[in-house]
Amino acid sequence: MQISKRERNILTMAGVVALVFVGSNVLPRVQNLYVARNETIESVQLDIEREQRLIENTASWRERRVEVESMIAELETQIFEGETIPIVEANIQRALSQHARDSGITVSSTRLAERVESPHWLLISQEMSFRTNEAANSVSFLQKMQDSAPRLRVTDFSLSRSRNQYSGSITVVGFARSEGLPGDSEPGR
Repeated sequence: MQISKRERNILTMAGVVALVFVGSNVLPRVQNLYVARNETIESVQLDIEREQRLIENTASWRERRVEVESMIAELETQIFEGETIPIVEANIQRALSQHARDSGITVSSTRLAERVESPHWLLISQEMSFRTNEAANSVSFLQKMQDSAPRLRVTDFSLSRSRNQYSGSITVVGFARSEGLPGDSEPGR
């Protein structure tokens, strides 16, 4: 069967229309699918890299957690405890007096403790006057303050010599959690 020239032109036009249709509709859809597939592949690769970094960093995060937990435990040993604020104050005064006795220092006097409260913490400042016959006793006393648990921090220290005796004063602070601690009934406090 032979195709006439007119039929051949119609078939050529139909082929051109089909090519234009494929070029304008099908090809962009295929390109969009290709681009979307590449974006999905890139996203999956980024997720894989992120997961690998997390797996690699797991050990370091565990080490950091152990370090933080040990720091928290150490800090917990440095704070004073008690059921009321006056008991915490008494604990600080008792610890200060005990360190003085252990160092060969005689306590001359102690002042009333002063406190500063914040929403979660309580700072208690305790001042004490003392005397000793040996200057080395004051060094031992300061070392006991530094090594104390709960921790007493020295904020002020003075020492003077008169004849064969040394006298001085020390101010220390201790910390306690103020949450749940009832105060005392003294006015002005």
